[in-house]
Amino acid sequence: MTAVQASFDDLGRLLSDVTFCVVDLETTGGSPANGSRITEVGAVKVRGGEVCGEFQTLVNPDAAIPAFITVLTGITQSMVAPAPLIDEVLPSFLEFARGTVLVAHNAPFDTGFLRHAAKELGIPWPRFEVLDTAVLARRVLLRDEVRNVKLSTLAAHVGATTTPNHRALSDARATVDVLHHLFERMGPLGVHTLEEVRDYTATVKPEQRRKRHLADRLPSAPGVYLFRDRNDDVLYVGTSSDLRSRVRSYFTRAETRTRMGEMLMLAERVESVVCATALEAQVRELRLIAHHRPPYNRRSKFPHRTTWLKLTDEPWPRLSLVAGVRDDAVHVGPFRNRADATAALDALHDVFTVRQCTGRLARRSRRTACALAEMGHCLSPCDGVADADAYAREVDRLRAALTGDPAEVVAALDARMGGLAADERYEEAAVWRDRLRAVVRAVDRTQRLRELTEAPEVVAAAPHPDGWEMHVIRHGRLCAAGVLPRGRPYEPWLDVLLSTAETVDPGPGPAPVATVDETEIVRRWLTQPGVRLVRGSWQTSLATAARHLARLQT
Repeated sequence: MTAVQASFDDLGRLLSDVTFCVVDLETTGGSPANGSRITEVGAVKVRGGEVCGEFQTLVNPDAAIPAFITVLTGITQSMVAPAPLIDEVLPSFLEFARGTVLVAHNAPFDTGFLRHAAKELGIPWPRFEVLDTAVLARRVLLRDEVRNVKLSTLAAHVGATTTPNHRALSDARATVDVLHHLFERMGPLGVHTLEEVRDYTATVKPEQRRKRHLADRLPSAPGVYLFRDRNDDVLYVGTSSDLRSRVRSYFTRAETRTRMGEMLMLAERVESVVCATALEAQVRELRLIAHHRPPYNRRSKFPHRTTWLKLTDEPWPRLSLVAGVRDDAVHVGPFRNRADATAALDALHDVFTVRQCTGRLARRSRRTACALAEMGHCLSPCDGVADADAYAREVDRLRAALTGDPAEVVAALDARMGGLAADERYEEAAVWRDRLRAVVRAVDRTQRLRELTEAPEVVAAAPHPDGWEMHVIRHGRLCAAGVLPRGRPYEPWLDVLLSTAETVDPGPGPAPVATVDETEIVRRWLTQPGVRLVRGSWQTSLATAARHLARLQT
């Protein structure tokens, strides 16, 4: 074999040797196609981590600046009146950026405005290479690290020296820090050149296609697949009705998720778990994700990280936000996030005058009353003023709203929102609408969970190409699954299935033996057309929160 020395072109351009022009624009609106214009251009030229120059100017858009844009950016009509027009600014900017790689956060927005201006002015658009830090961030950062890829979020995450404030130069400076951080994160992955950055964000690489043999030994059957790396650690868990076909699709252009490309580069083998039914596959997927916490799965990795609203069981009960269900007290939830839980808590405290202090109180307390008691928002058990029977009645009303129909909460907050709207205090009314929505959604979710989890055993069947698929569900947990062959008597077959079903010992709360996600998946399957109950039963009450949901969705 003859060795061939790679050329410098093959090696690529080292990131430290490339000059980048990080640009940001402020505009009068979201699209040049709608007549929006540029009001400010800011740019920072960097090379090897050092700033080589900066460019900043306001631009007279020759059009009115909408009020909400002025509120957002602080740029007023009087500020841009003496500024140059875009026909003066654009040539200067293009000269500043000549020979660089353009970088922007959400680059199509900024380059779209610049291209449109160049076309209007008859200026040829240079063939810039463009990097988008938003795309890079989605590719490099895990969802567990940042909740989104907004510039403000990323700047705070990387500790940028400049805080984005919707002014062009400040946002460009913050984007520089984000860019450098992303380059540092890619270094350990072997990404050191501009070409490697581009390959890193490509959808399907030749190396990935060469791994399509990993699907060869998989069965064409429903189930769960697990990608594993060289250390046998699980990288990703998925489910499919045809394991072999689904895994093969990862090595074709049908797979466009950029993060999956990185996962495939690390994958060394694919393990499969064949399941009898699609429901079993969905449930096993949830359980495997929760067990292995694969880095490339974005959901269900931490099913027990939940927030519940609890009505405590003590001499003077109160509402409390808790991370899990550990006793038989009334719990509502789980909420999608703590902000929704806090919103629901605020709504309930506005309607019911139970105490809001967090310490335990003896039946007879002689503490000093708080400000809430003085304002009439608490029955004040802390200083001994509260009548025990009156407090118990208030708790009973609260318990009824949490476990039955929250009509009292809906009526009270409807009246509050109506008064605020009549006074044209629409933003405050919207806050209370969101609080009410958080309460009703949480109560409805809890009721839907309890409807199924209070049933000791349900056996249900649905048509299957080979006969009937059957599932044994105990307290909301899938305990067995199988397919009854066509023409076979079901009772002897079902007895065998029941004998192999998982035995469960229910704990407290609305989800006593399974995760909330699993119980909700099982419930959705049970409510599908064509599903029949074979043994056991479960039912829905009419006096629930569900009847209020439709009006609150808008």
